Amino acid sequence: MKAKKSENNFRSDCPISSALDLFGDKWSLLIIRDMVYFGERTFKDFTNAAERISTARLSDRLCKLENLGLITKSNHPTNKKIYLYNLTAKGMDLFPVIAEYIRWSNKYLNDHIAKEAKEYAKMLENDRPAALNHFMKR
Repeated sequence: MKAKKSENNFRSDCPISSALDLFGDKWSLLIIRDMVYFGERTFKDFTNAAERISTARLSDRLCKLENLGLITKSNHPTNKKIYLYNLTAKGMDLFPVIAEYIRWSNKYLNDHIAKEAKEYAKMLENDRPAALNHFMKR
């Protein structure tokens, strides 16, 4: 696919390359994973992830995801110093992509992934729509 210049600084008009230009860094999909699978909603929640994201990087990624319209940020109802992050419909539409990472990892990295991920991968294999809906209703 030919390269073209755009206002979003996409490297090309390839859909895969363009999506990676937006959220293809090491952390963005993990933040979305934490929101979908673990119900994480606060900055502190995200800093407790096993992958150990730095606070500066986390701030940057949350801002980027908000600017892309994948998440929203609002004040906590009882503590104005805490922000709550929620997925938008656009952000939830990335969930099946993350589910496919789980399915692929179960197939090729099975001895490395967590038991819960293996169970979810089996759910995806047996009944993909039900497995996706299990988390999309949150």
